[in-house]
Amino acid sequence: MKLLLAADGSKHTKKALGWLLANQAFEGPDDELIVIHVQPALPGPVRSAVGAQTVKDYYADECAKVLSPIERLLRRQKIAFRTITAVGHPATEIIRSATAQKVQLIVMGTHGRGLLGRAAMGSVAQSVLGDATVPVLMIK
Repeated sequence: MKLLLAADGSKHTKKALGWLLANQAFEGPDDELIVIHVQPALPGPVRSAVGAQTVKDYYADECAKVLSPIERLLRRQKIAFRTITAVGHPATEIIRSATAQKVQLIVMGTHGRGLLGRAAMGSVAQSVLGDATVPVLMIK
């Protein structure tokens, strides 16, 4: 099975990754784990003020902060994986990547942020769950 793990660097991502490791969800010969991190786009005026290279460096640094610990853990566990990054609205980019990568399952943690209507999970998780065309596994 081809899995997409949406990683945002939160404790919820750690729980989702822990669940995957504990359940050996991607250790078959045809299994593939893809880890995605999405950086929200900086506002246009900010990008213009600081310049393209500074923005590119910022995105790379922020992605590394989230992905490096996951990469180290997966290497220690001898789990084959690859990472992808994107810039934009997280839910949109997660769904876009899931489609482009032809994954069979999206795995992500939930968040307890937002108003009463989103008390059980965050808006990104809620959007992915509602809009994805493949199954979504939410880990709380």
